[in-house]
Amino acid sequence: MNEKKILFTVSGGDHPGITSALMKIISRSSVPILDMGQSVTYGLLSLSFVLLIQDTELEDKDDHVIKDLLFQCHKMGLKLSYKILSPEDDKHASYGEKFILNCVSTEPITSHFVRDVASLLADRNINIHRIDRVSPKDFSSLEILTTVPKSIDWNETKSELLKISTDHQIDVAFLKDNIFRRSKRLIVFDMDSTLIQAEVIDEMGKVHGVGEQIAEVTEKAMNGEIDFNEALKERVSKLKGLEVEKMKEILDTLPLTPGVEEFIATIKSLGYKVAVISGGFSFFANALKDKLGLDYAFANELKIIDGKLTGELEGTIVNAEQKAMLTKLIAQQEGINMEQVVAIGDGANDLPMLAAAGLGIAFHAKEIVKKKASQHMSHGPMTSILYFLGIPGPVVE
Repeated sequence: MNEKKILFTVSGGDHPGITSALMKIISRSSVPILDMGQSVTYGLLSLSFVLLIQDTELEDKDDHVIKDLLFQCHKMGLKLSYKILSPEDDKHASYGEKFILNCVSTEPITSHFVRDVASLLADRNINIHRIDRVSPKDFSSLEILTTVPKSIDWNETKSELLKISTDHQIDVAFLKDNIFRRSKRLIVFDMDSTLIQAEVIDEMGKVHGVGEQIAEVTEKAMNGEIDFNEALKERVSKLKGLEVEKMKEILDTLPLTPGVEEFIATIKSLGYKVAVISGGFSFFANALKDKLGLDYAFANELKIIDGKLTGELEGTIVNAEQKAMLTKLIAQQEGINMEQVVAIGDGANDLPMLAAAGLGIAFHAKEIVKKKASQHMSHGPMTSILYFLGIPGPVVE
């Protein structure tokens, strides 16, 4: 017996009971449903489904499911259209892997941005299946469900997306639509220029009268131009004699990155574990851990004698490799899959940590880091990352 796959499309004013009424008709006829999708925009419904219908039912003009569906839609003031799918349509339905393109803006998203993104996707043979607004109150975030061909050049696509993001000042992330996308459980932060808007060692240098010398080395280290360990030792040596009391004064003036407190409050309320892993110093990392209610803090230990820095470090240096290893150790300690880990950083020494995490985000990062990291966020506050996690904005107390 021959069968036909038929695509039905229902459109019109939305109200409760539409899907229920249509499914009752289909269930009575025992016709298999092969696929289904529904969305509502400004009260207008778009509902599509694919049924597998026997040829004999198509020939019976007096009693078949299509007639009943047409009658029910007419009764509810809806329009119904249908078409018999070809083998080519079938190929299109199963084509590619599913990815979500997240777009987050501090201002309303413009048609120019949507045009540029849609054009890029079309040029890369990426098909758009669904577009949803995520922000509940305004048009400032989108989730675009796509299917991506396996042969895609990700480096080229990412480069073009980065250009569009920069041109429109809108952050974007292309995330695989799998079971881990909305089930993150651990957030790991870098500290300097990520959790806080400062490089602590530079601030220490200013107070101690060696600010310019230290800042120059810091910049080279963050851009990956010199070895991190040697750069850290060189800078710390210049801080010999700095009083701990001065460090306390610096701590009181460190500015948190906009949105950090709201971001952390939101993810903590949802049960996430949160850590800071820093190439900076534990004196400051531990203080931020206490202030923000973090679960873990790892950083470098400064050697202190008689209330003053000796210009030396104690213990293992927390460098790029250590950051990645500590991220894995925390995940192991908490029984969390690495795919459920989010790492956020801005410098070259954060790249291994970002690569180890299921979602690595270069946050307001150096150019070299943005190019190498899998995802980046360069325009919005820290709370914008919530949309990448499938969370529609910060929790309002």
